[in-house]
Amino acid sequence: MAIGGWALSYLLFALLHFSQFVLAVTVCALYGIDLDRARRANVQADGKWVYAEVVGGLSALTAILYCIPFILRFALVWAWNLVLFILWIALFGIFGKMFINEDAKGNGDMQRMKNAVWVVLASAILWLIGVLAHFIYWWAHRERRSRFTSRARV
Repeated sequence: MAIGGWALSYLLFALLHFSQFVLAVTVCALYGIDLDRARRANVQADGKWVYAEVVGGLSALTAILYCIPFILRFALVWAWNLVLFILWIALFGIFGKMFINEDAKGNGDMQRMKNAVWVVLASAILWLIGVLAHFIYWWAHRERRSRFTSRARV
């Protein structure tokens, strides 16, 4: 099925990758505020926040690269998405433990971090959807060859 000359699967993947990109940049912005504040105060950056920035940056770069046509046919796309999903879940665990049960009590920075935890969870869910979708896409479009000679297409 095609819409405006584009395959429906390509449009759905483009929408997924755009959403992943937006959430990754949002996470980078939310955690980058604290890193910038630490830099201005000449304080060493906390490794947890640096980890959040690295995961967000890798995810944003990956989402941009996935918008290149025909890159989704590679076998390792779903495996890399699985790695990113695991990184996002670890990030959710780290910051969820720190901020979910905290009471903001009018503290804007604390409320921002509590909101950032849910953005991280939403991004992790999108990467899980990406893992499943890319695996199904790869499985359906992989080249199948005969078992013994690998000459015939099955």
